[in-house]
Amino acid sequence: MNGIKGFIVCIVFGALVPSVWAQNTPDPALPPQSTNNLPSLTDLVQVVDQATAGDEQTRQWSTPVKLVVIFSGLAILPSLLVMMTSFTRIVIVLSFARRALGTQTIPPNVALMGLALFLTLFTMTPTFTLVNETSIRPYLAGEMDLGVAGVQAGECLKGFMLRQCREADLALFIQMAKVNASGPEDLGLNIVVPAFIISEFRTGFEIGCLLFFPFLVVDLVIASILLSAGMMMLPPVMISMPFKLILFILVDGWGLLAKSLSLGFN
Repeated sequence: MNGIKGFIVCIVFGALVPSVWAQNTPDPALPPQSTNNLPSLTDLVQVVDQATAGDEQTRQWSTPVKLVVIFSGLAILPSLLVMMTSFTRIVIVLSFARRALGTQTIPPNVALMGLALFLTLFTMTPTFTLVNETSIRPYLAGEMDLGVAGVQAGECLKGFMLRQCREADLALFIQMAKVNASGPEDLGLNIVVPAFIISEFRTGFEIGCLLFFPFLVVDLVIASILLSAGMMMLPPVMISMPFKLILFILVDGWGLLAKSLSLGFN
């Protein structure tokens, strides 16, 4: 019970530290700060180890603490899936494709999310394989502890995100954080993750705009034909939807989207 109380205190303290740090933001005129001010995952694991150590001061976590850590990890897993993988760009592009076709709920959200999920698993297979080989398997074999395994997995994901980030987005968050870094590899996840998310949003919207152009041409042609025929009261969207669907099917639109999205990640 004391171990659980100590773990809860650590969580509360960790939640309060960012707000206190934000209230004491240094003046912009001050020199840039180092990236090593934030606690690393290894430091947090050591804090939990010390808070949950028994009378013999062993380094093994108690069963309740392990359950808390496991369920906490499962709770944030959806956020990690959305924000640190290719899921964001894929689901944005698929949503734009459905909107460009003019179909409101076809395909339904469940099917769209399912396709985005499996495309994410397909595109992230090399990264997940690297995480398995460098982090999960050594941890299960007892070759490294949980903290080192977590850091190694984070480095693998950070490498993937850095390959997708634009330099301008990274520079934006580096400037706001006022950090010194010799290279992108020295940046922390607190900078890489938001830069990656902004970059994915921008890429997804760019692809979505390109998707809209051919369907917009179809709408304009149908509207011009209806206007010249004197059928101004007939909604052009209702007439153009079958033609847009036929065009999308003839060019194998879903296959092109899946191929382009899969090959668009480095």
